[in-house]
Amino acid sequence: EVQLVQSGGGSVEPGGSLRLSCVASGMTGRVVVMGWFRQAPGKEREGLLSYNWYTKFSASADSVKGRFTMSHDNAKTTVYLQMNSLKPEDTGIYYCAGRMGAGATLAPGSYDYWGQGTQVTVSS
Repeated sequence: EVQLVQSGGGSVEPGGSLRLSCVASGMTGRVVVMGWFRQAPGKEREGLLSYNWYTKFSASADSVKGRFTMSHDNAKTTVYLQMNSLKPEDTGIYYCAGRMGAGATLAPGSYDYWGQGTQVTVSS
């Protein structure tokens, strides 16, 4: 199994920045793609960014392009989500996830392992 543990998040004013972290442990060799997702109140979970460790192919949602970036450490055990120019509509619970398949999809149903989620609130 693979365990994903998230940290970071909190409250910030519009225009501010936050960084989330996600540490993977266990059978991490199973994971080919990592992704970040968001679930806003009353809405379905949406994919934001994804990255394939081996092909280095990435995908991003239009809603976060130019504002959010995904990075990782050299050991491929930690991924980060840097969020800049935050807006009130970015409010929600953020999840990291891992996928055993190769495609850097943003579809939540394609991911096999999930972090516990962390709340991000953007409000003045």
